[in-house]
Amino acid sequence: MDSASRSDSSPALLSPRSGSVADIKMDDNASVDSGFASASSSTSSLPLVSFTHAHLKHLNSQLENMRPMDILRFCKVLFPNLYQTTAFGLTGLVTVDMLSKIQAQTPGMRPTELIFLDTLYHFQETHDLIERVKARYNVPVHIFKPAEVNTTAEFEAMYGEKLYELSSELYDWIAKVEPQQRSYTELNVAAVLTGRRRSQGGQRGDIPVIEIDEERGIVKINPLVNWSFREVKAYVDEHSVPYNALLDQGYKSVGDWHSTVPVGEGEDERAGRWKGQNKTECGIHNKKSRYAEFLQRQEAQKVSA
Repeated sequence: MDSASRSDSSPALLSPRSGSVADIKMDDNASVDSGFASASSSTSSLPLVSFTHAHLKHLNSQLENMRPMDILRFCKVLFPNLYQTTAFGLTGLVTVDMLSKIQAQTPGMRPTELIFLDTLYHFQETHDLIERVKARYNVPVHIFKPAEVNTTAEFEAMYGEKLYELSSELYDWIAKVEPQQRSYTELNVAAVLTGRRRSQGGQRGDIPVIEIDEERGIVKINPLVNWSFREVKAYVDEHSVPYNALLDQGYKSVGDWHSTVPVGEGEDERAGRWKGQNKTECGIHNKKSRYAEFLQRQEAQKVSA
């Protein structure tokens, strides 16, 4: 899908003066009654999901006190092309388990498939967990790696060793942000479920249940936003949800092996990520990085040349 068609089919946050809560771009063959473009329409692969500020505020106020399972049921009905992005942390695993229970109750609904960004630097325990999740829940997992490489050796042959230390923003772009954006485009994603919670601290302290990532054209839903780590772990234990073996070794949040360490007593659950660095996010939940802005300027220069 080219950038022009992608922008025509992305979610948007409309101002109240725009006059439409659900603004669907359609051609002459589109179905007005359904709110979806027809099969012959140029936008048939992905309807435009739009909210006014007032509508989004209303939805969040209603969802704020709902149980995660009910939020998930609501979102499965509301959003087309809904996926779950996950690094297979505890919160994401709880979401997978809840979705499996909803799917069993409503087998006719489209299952919510998973998106995993394989940076090529994940722990072996993470890869082992993915296989256990696939076997337990029979859910498709779409794996996206850095472009044009399949192994760590190939990555380092192209970019050098320890790029994550030499240029962390460039590393985040190549290993995480670009693969994520590619996944959205290739899968025609309209909305994603995330495992972010306010109790994780940092930039996540005041996130809503539903938010609009206008930069990437995606609706983000945080169904367990109100849960604490203790509540998440209690659910995992009660429902025998498979989890990363590293959690039994003092880890609480697991990412790349080069930037993840066990968490000390009394530390924030994400304290083991990028320990000693002034960093709490890898780029996929941030606003545009300086490297992304550089790429955008380069592309604009090519077009104007």
